[in-house]
Formats: sequence, structure tokens, C-alpha cells
Amino acid sequence: MTNDEKIYSTCQSDKEEGFRLLLGTYQRQIYGFIRRMVVVHEDAEDVTQETFLRVFRGLGQYRRESGLGTWIYQIATHECLRFLGKRKSQFLSSDSDSHLTDSLMASDYIDYDDQLAIRFQEAILRLPDKQRVIFNLRYYDELDYQEISRITDTNVAALKADYHYAKEKVKNYMMEE
Repeated sequence: MTNDEKIYSTCQSDKEEGFRLLLGTYQRQIYGFIRRMVVVHEDAEDVTQETFLRVFRGLGQYRRESGLGTWIYQIATHECLRFLGKRKSQFLSSDSDSHLTDSLMASDYIDYDDQLAIRFQEAILRLPDKQRVIFNLRYYDELDYQEISRITDTNVAALKADYHYAKEKVKNYMMEE
């Protein structure tokens, strides 16, 4: 029995223990993904909580066509995009470099003495939502294109193109003065 199967069957037989097992297995990596998307810790906590509530409520609809982690990433991606849609002007404003920096400064996961790291995060925040999702899943979470395809419901060729364009945008932003 795989870990995902154990989590699923435990959720069916003992919801409380199953949810504890689910969180213990996936919470850290899902929180990391969400944090990179929304930046601010408190927002990431809220989106993570909403993600796991949706996972738990929807476990009966989980069709097991892909891994449990992939399904959870799908839900987390939708939650991030919904959150960013509500706060689009706050996080993706291209008019205000200082606003992006302020959002980053509210974060405690960045070494503020490392200007290159700050610039890199600013570059990622400037990506369109879909490219930012793909970039984060590939670059940070090191997922392969097949799994990202299942998470985003996008074909692999389009993902590769989006990732390439995202890398180029990040690289170009990093080279600007």
C-alpha cells in the first residue's frame, strides 16, 4: 500500500486520524508552494487552510486518477489563483516597484541582505499567474512536466513553452538595472 493509499483509506475509516496523516504528509510542501505564490505568511496560512478544508471536504470526489499530491496541488493552485484574482492589483502591479518590494519585505523567508534573492522574487511576482504557477512548480517543487500537466490541466508542449517564457522573463528582469 502506498502512502497515498494509506492516507485515503485512513480518511475513509477515521476522518480525524486521516486528516492528521494528510496534513503531516503534504502540509509543508503545499504551504511552501502557496507561500511562493502569495508571498505574505498570513495570506499563505489562510490559503493553505482553505486548500486543506477543500481537500478534506472533497475527498469523496477524489477519483484517484492521479496521485493524491497532484490532486492537492490542483486544489492549492485553484485557491492561489482565486486569492490572487482578488488581490491582483496588490501583488502584480507593474506600476509600482516599491509595492512589490513592500510585499516581499512583509515576508520572512527571504534574506534581505541578499539583493539578488529579492530581485529574483520580484521577477517571479511579475510573471502572469499561469506562468508563475508553472515556474514555481518546476523550479522550486521540481515537478516533472507530466505532473504539472495534470495539476494545471495544460498539455506538456504548452507547459514547456510557458516555462521557457517565464525563465526568459525572469532572466531579463534580473539583467535590468
